[in-house]
Order: sequence, then C-alpha cells, then structure tokens
Amino acid sequence: MTAEKLAEAMAVKHWLDQNPHAIREPRENNLELAIGHAVKECRKKLNITIADLASATGVSSGMLSKIERGNISPSLSTLQSLSKALGVPITTFFRGYEEPHKATFVKSGQGLNIERRGTRAGHQYSLLGHIDNNTTGVSVEPYLITLTTASDVFPTFQHDGMEFLHMLEGRVVYRHGDQLYDMEPGDSLFFDADAPHGPEQLVQLPCRYLSIISYPNKAGNEA
Repeated sequence: MTAEKLAEAMAVKHWLDQNPHAIREPRENNLELAIGHAVKECRKKLNITIADLASATGVSSGMLSKIERGNISPSLSTLQSLSKALGVPITTFFRGYEEPHKATFVKSGQGLNIERRGTRAGHQYSLLGHIDNNTTGVSVEPYLITLTTASDVFPTFQHDGMEFLHMLEGRVVYRHGDQLYDMEPGDSLFFDADAPHGPEQLVQLPCRYLSIISYPNKAGNEA
C-alpha cells in the first residue's frame, strides 16, 4: 500500500470512529447539573483526577466533587479557574443547559427556489434546508439543482469549503480542476470546492442532482 493510500485509509478510519448510533445523555434542565456534567466530562477527556484538578485550580477536592455532582452553584471566579485549568472556554460549562437543536423539514417540491450569486442561465437552485446560528462552527447549504435545455455549461464555479454531489436524473460530464467525471443517476462526487468546478457537458437532459456545500460559518458561496 502506498503512503498516499495508507493516509487515506487512516483518515477514513478516523471518520468511522464516530458512532452515529450513540445516544448522548439528555440535556440538563438544571444549571448546576449541567455545569457539573460539563466539568466532569472535560476532566475525563484530559484523563486527570479530581485531585489533579484541585491542585491546578486551588479549589478543594471536596468542592470539586460537589460541583461535578451538581450539588452547588460554583462562583464565576471558580468557573474561570476551571476554564483555565481544563483549557476550554467558560461557555463550555453552559452548553448542556437548555441547548436548542434545530431542524428544518421541506416537503417534496417545496424547496425555496433562489437566485444565488454567480447563478448561470437555466441553473435552478432549490434550497432544501437552512439552520441559522448553529453551534457546530460549520454552515451547510443543501440544494436540488436542475439543468434543462436552457442551461449554460459553466465549469468554473469556485468557492470556499467542500461540496458533495449526488446525481438523481439525467447525465452530465462534470469538471473538477483538470478532471472530468461522467455522472449518471446514483453517482456521487465529493471535492474541495476551491478548485474550478461545474458542468462541462450536458449529455442527457433534464439533469437533477443534490449539491451539499459545507464551509466555516461566514458569508456564503456559489456552487
């Protein structure tokens, strides 16, 4: 196995280490319990004992035990000491308290048709969902893109982030950088969107494919 293939295999293994079926504990509806749970979780990630944390913060082991069990409400100065010792923002201790988890649901055919910056003639973009102010640090834009006989070929879209395409209908030769991909229903393409990309040749129309773009939270991009 080449070094490149080995690196790719190791990266895939890292992604697959996350268990998509794992169930997290329900969010705490008590602030003290939420803080205590967060402190304990951060401490365990660092693989240190309560005694170690007490030594680093100057807070007694007994007090830390009460904090982790949610028996007392720690002062702001104590939280600041814990934040510094555990190497996390102080806001980390409050994330489990009434943290919202949003979702959007779009019925078939009811996506929001939009004009995106850089849209070419005949490229119909239907936005399938959008969540503002999420806590992941990543923005995701899922689109259903339709190309018809009126569509331009335009293989030079270029923007930040990663993009995933999944072909649903028709056939298109899609360019990414200097590579061409003959895409038919069921085919997928996942790529770094910083390279020039887009439909090079419309072989069988109409074409429909999913385009899912992800990028760090900031002003949007084209696809």
